[in-house]
Amino acid sequence: MRYTTAHNFVGERVDGYREPVCLLTRPAAQALARAQRVLLRSGYTLKVYDCYRPQRAVDHFVRWAKDLGDTAMKPAFYPRVDKSRLFTDGYIAEKSGHSRGSTVDLTLVKLPAWPTRPYVPGEKLVPCYAPQDERFRDNSVDMGTGYDCFDTLSHTDDPRIRGVQRSNRQLLKNTLAAQGFTNLPEEWWHFTYKPELFPDTYFDFPVARRSVAGR
Repeated sequence: MRYTTAHNFVGERVDGYREPVCLLTRPAAQALARAQRVLLRSGYTLKVYDCYRPQRAVDHFVRWAKDLGDTAMKPAFYPRVDKSRLFTDGYIAEKSGHSRGSTVDLTLVKLPAWPTRPYVPGEKLVPCYAPQDERFRDNSVDMGTGYDCFDTLSHTDDPRIRGVQRSNRQLLKNTLAAQGFTNLPEEWWHFTYKPELFPDTYFDFPVARRSVAGR
């Protein structure tokens, strides 16, 4: 769960993320469990980066994006995008589907799943689109870019992504689509379960084990 750590484009724990837990509406969680069972039969497991996201976290992203002087994480997460264009290019917005509780960011891990080394604040940053053996390794399969990579290479069907990387993206996309999830074309990791239980609500309770998202 990246936003409980400093390993994200903001470079610090994000507001509202009190514990590293995944909160989803019950239908979305049940669909995710079905997808997991399918993948396990092929030797894969799902790895979740983010689920429900409180509005206060989105507000934190917006404040950060407006501070053009803070580019500490640019070399890793948006090396080819000028920070002044994050809103215009659609990488940051004032509302997020994650706040409705049926959207999840995730990837695939080949079993057996080896532990991920911890991110060390201040370590050398490598572009999120660098070859897998050069960028930060998080034990996932090679998707062509890392998570939250603000670059057109993150578009799910970008034609420059080929071979094993493309196959991995399609495996993730097709497996989740079979369980009712729709992929955001600009982000290979972003999926929303349809129909959404709360299509017009943006919740703001914190991410914690005692929280309840949906019914």
